[in-house]
Order: sequence, then structure tokens, then C-alpha cells
Amino acid sequence: MPRHHQPSSPDRRTPSHDRARTQPRPAPSGSGSSSASASASWSRSAPRTDQRADDSTHRTAGRGAGPSSGRGAGPSSAATDPRTANAPEPPTAPASPLAPASPGGRHELGQNFLVDRATIRAFVDLVARTDGPVIEIGTGDGALTLPLQSLGRPLTGVEIDPRRVERLRRRTNPSTTLVHADFLRFRAPATPHVLVGNLPFHETTPMLRRVLTSSGWTDAVLLVQWEVARRRAGVGGATMMTAQWWPWYEFRLARRVPADAFRPRPNVDGGLLTATRRARPLVATSDRARYQDFVRRVFTGKGRGLEQIATAASPSLSRRAVRAWAARHRVATGALPKDLDERQWAALYRMTWRE
Repeated sequence: MPRHHQPSSPDRRTPSHDRARTQPRPAPSGSGSSSASASASWSRSAPRTDQRADDSTHRTAGRGAGPSSGRGAGPSSAATDPRTANAPEPPTAPASPLAPASPGGRHELGQNFLVDRATIRAFVDLVARTDGPVIEIGTGDGALTLPLQSLGRPLTGVEIDPRRVERLRRRTNPSTTLVHADFLRFRAPATPHVLVGNLPFHETTPMLRRVLTSSGWTDAVLLVQWEVARRRAGVGGATMMTAQWWPWYEFRLARRVPADAFRPRPNVDGGLLTATRRARPLVATSDRARYQDFVRRVFTGKGRGLEQIATAASPSLSRRAVRAWAARHRVATGALPKDLDERQWAALYRMTWRE
């Protein structure tokens, strides 16, 4: 914010019996404010957050892997979804004493660094429950990278900031591999591995799409914007993106992360989200495109209640068939697409090619 100065007060004369001139009042200096809404170091610039970033399509050019724990989740003010406003939330953990770290990320890369010890421990504990090599999306100053080394597993860090890559190389074990790259262009191995990272809030949707469309990984532990984590886990109702990927992944909301856990401090809280690839998908992978198109048509369709919406989205479905499906799967009359769980979605889709 530009600095603003107020002019000094003009000289004033005292009453006639006092000829002395009063000293001019010093001008108060204006105070500049630095934005705490920087986003994670995935991009060369920090674009404005789309409040509907949860399900909207974003441009993907010029984004890079940002620091995870070093590169905190980017702030973007997300509007609260009225559908999730009354949903139960995990208790907010107060920020613990801060871990030694750099004072903040580079503004031009939109870096926010995770510095809260309790959150870092919780993150590493979640990763410890998985198996296989670990790929960290955005290493930053290594606030997650260094503790992750204690797991004794192969670790690869992807970071867009070349200066931080070089500095971190001097602190990591020889067995840790650091790659200077944009994660959206990084080619992950096809062999099983675990994806972890502190995703930039302003890039959450393209980052998640990149993760979900990648093959090879078995588990993911991601720090994202709180509202996105809630919606992705289906708390208070599923979004279209969650429903489109549910047959192949299980999503779970693990923990709320207060904004005070980051430096600079973002405008909103973060949330730890885990994703696990299903060993047995609810819908065949070969049907993914067709299934996801069906979900899109149902979510964007017109009508009152699923009976009208589903039959309009798929002409092969009859109202009688939808009513029978709803009775079998205990779907309430008047339910909306957001009210279905993963198994109900899979069963409804299967009816489209049975009818």
C-alpha cells in the first residue's frame, strides 16, 4: 500500500501576552501495510482468488510447485458455502509456538510458509501412515522436507524457486532429491508413491486436478484452504468435483489449520485433506469420462429433486426407476445432487446403462 503523509499543522501564535511561537506539530508518518494474502509459491505471480475456486475451471499457465511448510497455502478469501455452514467441524487447534523459519516467502511467488510445529507434526504423522516413496509438492525452506526425512523413505521435493532449492540442498540428506520445476509440468513416476504438499490457496483447483489425474500415487496428504478441504471431503454436502472423483478416491478431512500457522498470515484457515486411491474402484476406470459427464449433467440440470433432475440429465432413466433406486439406497424424497454419497452416485450411474 503506498505511504500517505499528512502535512504538518500550520504555525499558530499564542495570545498577545505571549509572543513566543509554538513549535509546528510533527507530521505523523503514514504506515504501509503488507498483504498477508500472498499465495503459495506455485506461480510466478499471485492471481486473485476465485471464490468459487472449488469447482470452477482455472488457467494453468505459469504455475509452479510452492513450498510446503515452507511455502504455505496461498490465501484467497473463499466465500462460505451456505450448504456447509451448519456442518460439524473439527475443533480448531490453537497455533503452537512457531518453528524457526524464514520470516516469510517471496511475494512475487506468492509464498506463505507453514511455521507451526503442531501442524508440521500432524502432517508428518499422516504421511507416516502411508507406504512408499514420497514426493513433496513445494519444499520452500524445508519445514516439511526436513522432518519428512526422519521417515527413512525415498524423498523427492519439487520447488519452483531456484534460490530456495539451492539453499535447501545444503541442509538435506544426500538421499533426498530436490528438483527445480513447476509441479504442473513435473512428470511423476508411474510407480507407486505418496504425494504430499501445502497447496497454494489461489491455485487449489488446478493443483487438485493435476493430482487426481496423475497415475501412480496411492495416497496424498495435502494442506489446502479450509472450505475446499471441507467440500472435498463431502462435509455438509458434496461438490461436483468431489462426486466426479469419488468412485476412484476416498477423501477425508483430517485437521483444521489456523491462519496464524503461516507466515505471512493468510486471510483464511487451512485444512489437512487426505486422499486414498481405492483398491477396487466403484466405477470402472474405462467409464471415467462418461461417469464424470453424467455427474456434470446432474449437478447442472434443472428440476425439483433428483427424480426430475436425473431423468432430465439422462433420458434413459425413467422416473419409476429413479424412485426405486432412491428407495433401495435410502435417498430422501427431494434430495439434491449434493446430498448423495459415493456409493449412491455409482449406483445411479449404473442405472443409466441398465435402463
